[in-house]
Amino acid sequence: MATRAEFRPVPAPGAAEAIHAARGGAALRCLPWRELEHRGEAWDQLAATSSEPNPFYERWYLQPSLQALDPEGDVLVLCFEAQGRLAGLMPLLRQRRYYRYPLPNLSGWVHANCFLGAPLVARGQERPFWQALLAWADARAGLGLFLHLRQLPLSGPLCEALAAVLREHGRKAGIVHSEERAMLASDLTPDAYLEAAMSGKKRKELRRQFARLSELGEVAVERRDDDAGLAGWVEDFLRLEAGGWKGRAGSALACYPETAALFREAMAGGAARGSLERLTLSLDGRPIAMLATFLSPPGAFSYKTAFDESFARFSPGVLLQRENLAILGREGIAWSDSCAAADHPMIDHVWRERRPVGSLSIAIGGPLRRAAFHRLMRAEVRRNPAGREL
Repeated sequence: MATRAEFRPVPAPGAAEAIHAARGGAALRCLPWRELEHRGEAWDQLAATSSEPNPFYERWYLQPSLQALDPEGDVLVLCFEAQGRLAGLMPLLRQRRYYRYPLPNLSGWVHANCFLGAPLVARGQERPFWQALLAWADARAGLGLFLHLRQLPLSGPLCEALAAVLREHGRKAGIVHSEERAMLASDLTPDAYLEAAMSGKKRKELRRQFARLSELGEVAVERRDDDAGLAGWVEDFLRLEAGGWKGRAGSALACYPETAALFREAMAGGAARGSLERLTLSLDGRPIAMLATFLSPPGAFSYKTAFDESFARFSPGVLLQRENLAILGREGIAWSDSCAAADHPMIDHVWRERRPVGSLSIAIGGPLRRAAFHRLMRAEVRRNPAGREL
């Protein structure tokens, strides 16, 4: 099927809904996202104790995303509570279409600048969370034929717990899309990693490009994780990105006021929480390559990068990524997700590890709805070489 979703929301059946899990008095509540503002402290605590990090669903990023991209308030947020505390959170949308097909569904909410759809779930609560979510979806399916979860990690505690719950319930599901994107995870020093990842010829070429660039003026690399000079840095990034191919394609953040506003607010929120690292390669004080990385221990996420295409002969983006290998030595960070599409022409040649990420569709509701879903899912998996039934 198509690779880009059309978000056409179906009105939610009520302002707030709750369903109680069978064990331990746990509850899953579905709320309009504007009602979460008073739960900020609990939300932050959940992010700090989640079994798998996802900065895109942390408060400092998800709230400005919703404010900028969902002004009508169509997105709901599933809040799972266990033992009197917030133990799970995931944004959800009711849709009339599944990509280009008129198939109503419940879908985890991601957008073009959200690169992971993993819910925030407290460690040890993975199975109860999925049990409660699926029970809620069964009871509140509405017109939805199935549950669609996008950009989930296909390994790790969340995926393992979901697979176990699906087996226990005999519930049909399928991976309808999967890919492996570049990841950085190594005990090597940055220099040793570069030596292992690149041929001697390519490393020599990078040194030559850096030397030639230095002949034009003073080359400097700056790495910051505070908010000093942040506002100017943000505007420089927006201009740099818009001046390249993304600007010409209409996909740069500055092309739309909503995404520009999201970027400005998220950068400020991330810096305030110590969750943002900014890396800049400059020539005579002028940025020619920039990278924003989200820090969500034990992981890091390469959120956005841009470079000045007039300096393309010096490979400023690759030179910046050479400097970015220093993230391997950052305290508390064990790995970094490139957030790049599979087979990326640049980062795949620098970062050697891979992270499997995919989209799942899951049966919900009663027997007739599940039977219809199974036929649809099998047809989709047959057409998609990267898909498979679970």
